[in-house]
Amino acid sequence: MRVPLSWLREYVEMAPDATAEDVFASLVSVGFEEEELHGFEIEGPVVVGQVLSFEEEPQKNGKTIRWCQVDVGEANGGVRGIVCGAANFAVGDKIVATLPGSTLPGPFPIAARKTYGHVSDGMIASARELGLGDEHDGILILSSLGLDAPVGTDAIALLHLDDEAVEINVTPDRGYAFSIRGVAREYSHATGADFHDPAAHEWDDVQPGTGFPLTMDAEPIREGKPVQEFVARAVRDVDPARPTPPWMVARLSLAGIRSLGILIDITNYVMLELGNPIHGYDLDKLSGGITVRRATAGEKLTTLDGQERTLHVEDLLITDESGPIGLAGVMGGGTTEMTDATRNVLIEAAIFDPISIARSARRHKLPSEASKRFERGVDPLIPFVAAKRVADLMVELAGGRLDELGGALYGEFEIAGIDLPAEFIPGLIGVDYTDQEIVDALETIGAEVAETAEGWQVIPPSWRPDLTDKWTLAEEVARIHGLDRIPSVLPVPPAGRGLTAAQLGRRRVANALAAAGLVETPTFPFTTDALNDLHGSASGEKLPSIKLANPLDGQVPFLRRSLVPTLLPTAHRNIARGLTDVAIFEIGAVFLPEAGVAYGTDDVPPLGQRPSDDKLAELNASIPAQPRHLAALFTGNVTPRQPGREAEAYGLTEALDAVRVVAVAAGVDIDVAQGSRAALHPGRAGVLSVAGTEVGYVGELHPNVAADADLPGRAVVFELDLDAVLALAGDRVVAASLSRNTAATQDVSLVVPIDVTAADLRAALVEGAGELLESARLVDDYRGQGVDVGHKSLTFALRFRAADRTLTAAEATDAKLAGVAVAAERFSASIRD
Repeated sequence: MRVPLSWLREYVEMAPDATAEDVFASLVSVGFEEEELHGFEIEGPVVVGQVLSFEEEPQKNGKTIRWCQVDVGEANGGVRGIVCGAANFAVGDKIVATLPGSTLPGPFPIAARKTYGHVSDGMIASARELGLGDEHDGILILSSLGLDAPVGTDAIALLHLDDEAVEINVTPDRGYAFSIRGVAREYSHATGADFHDPAAHEWDDVQPGTGFPLTMDAEPIREGKPVQEFVARAVRDVDPARPTPPWMVARLSLAGIRSLGILIDITNYVMLELGNPIHGYDLDKLSGGITVRRATAGEKLTTLDGQERTLHVEDLLITDESGPIGLAGVMGGGTTEMTDATRNVLIEAAIFDPISIARSARRHKLPSEASKRFERGVDPLIPFVAAKRVADLMVELAGGRLDELGGALYGEFEIAGIDLPAEFIPGLIGVDYTDQEIVDALETIGAEVAETAEGWQVIPPSWRPDLTDKWTLAEEVARIHGLDRIPSVLPVPPAGRGLTAAQLGRRRVANALAAAGLVETPTFPFTTDALNDLHGSASGEKLPSIKLANPLDGQVPFLRRSLVPTLLPTAHRNIARGLTDVAIFEIGAVFLPEAGVAYGTDDVPPLGQRPSDDKLAELNASIPAQPRHLAALFTGNVTPRQPGREAEAYGLTEALDAVRVVAVAAGVDIDVAQGSRAALHPGRAGVLSVAGTEVGYVGELHPNVAADADLPGRAVVFELDLDAVLALAGDRVVAASLSRNTAATQDVSLVVPIDVTAADLRAALVEGAGELLESARLVDDYRGQGVDVGHKSLTFALRFRAADRTLTAAEATDAKLAGVAVAAERFSASIRD
């Protein structure tokens, strides 16, 4: 909301030396946000001049300029020679002369300069050059504004171009501040200055007259009336050609609204002043009376912007006997608009249902100054005053006369009282307000306060529909008495609280991966159905996915079953920006619906009320399982090319190292076994398991999958069900004890059929060797000369240690052979010669 300071001064007693910064500070103290300072950005000398003579001089480019002699009222009687390209003025006209040294909006500095063979000693300004509108077809002639002033008069003051406006951000709950009336009242609250309410009129003075038929034939779409109040009154014999006074043009311009002629300017002016949107109809174009109703299916309306709009059955319309003539509270229709030929005007001031107006404005993509105010709520007591104010201004400024023709749809308004316990506000805010301070604050904002046994009953003012309960009243008391009175006290956390075991585990894992050189990259959990099928299962079969009803991006409307589909575009985005060596990870939720189960519910409990345990269970059952996964992606080089060393690309080694980092941080042993997955390269994929339970996979992306993701080279990924990993780890991570006894190391090479996996063979060795075996690590996979066709040789490095003694070589050998025996029994393994 932009608030011209001269306008604000009309309704609140401001100090003569109060600056825009002072006004900002006062409004901020009562809860508004400072936005920007607006002004005309004009510096003098800008004066009233009079054209004494001019000579027309055709130019080679076909343009004709005028070499003018302009009296600017200088003490020495001098006359300025000014070149002007306009032709809409005559000798004797008084104009606005901008002299050398002045500055116009832009900024556009004015200086004496040679042009068209003359030295132009200034410029004759148009309305647009002065910031007063879009008119640029000719210069501004003062008589067209109804002005006359002596030559040499300061034109900046004459045209009110020395005014400025403060812009504040108005939150949706404070619609009353979309008016000069509302902001002036808030300034009064902040400073204690006297406020003069422009809506303070006797009821009999604002009655609209009778005789004009008004009916309401609209069904409500929610509780309440579609039209709460509707006032119509007529003004006859207006002269639309009369100029809008400069003070009104300046105020409208500062408020962000351009001048469109005296009749429309008056309706806009009153809307800004009182906060009630106004519409004016050409009375002679109306057919019969006005009916407010809902649209019928397929009905059309051409609005003031020239667009033909197909209406929805919920749209609220203003109609006459000819059909729709306006989209209520949003925009008027073209058939009855006020034009230069209008002589008789019907003024409309109404209160429409905020929900209906908001829906229509969004449905037709027609946000307007009117709909913005109706959506937030308009003072129900203001339409009669607003209609009278418009009528009076049309009489005063447009030469009209009041007519007895008019009418009204009266509404009954009940404002519910709010019970406010005496100790509630001090207890909630944390400030020891006295009872008198609470009552004074509430009465300051316009509320009626009556004392009760427990405290007070408060009736909010009509312009504050946002005050609905004791919590909103508490906010008002804190705001009026100053938010700086609220102490800054850090709450003391209750004992025994903190991060859960799962949260601590996730944090350990994330910190460990970051310390290992990976970068965490949170992403949005949205993907496509095809990518869900490809990455969300081992075989790529069709799996159920959750599709969003209102997705942020229509191209990715499904919730992910895997983290890899959302890591792929992150990697591509980094590579496209020149970061070709990528090692990234994400910890986030995946969404795993069950086939045949319907998710979601429309039966949502109301706000401010804790659902029952049964209801919470029902709500939890209406959403799919959402375990937290961990995924990482590697592509590019782990070591860049450097003198004496070639670049080393990321591969399965780095992915498995990262898996081991996760295992250590989580406190588990993660085993790797040969596996397959639709999205991974055949033969380069593995299954990750903890204590025999599968918890994830690792492998190189299939070249086609990498190409579809626009990844230029090889990419390696792994994904873990982190919730499952941490659950298998238990609540505590136990550090391994350090033995003082020396380890015994031996190697064993076993020949097995080629289809036996290293993981299965290792498991057999570990089982057979027993508790003396501390570690078994695969160090070689040989297939070639000396090994029968269809077989392979797998070599394991074994480390043995006893807790109570140093093992002998014989004890280590016996344990090794025990493991070999189990491997031989299960897989026909034999020791390679």
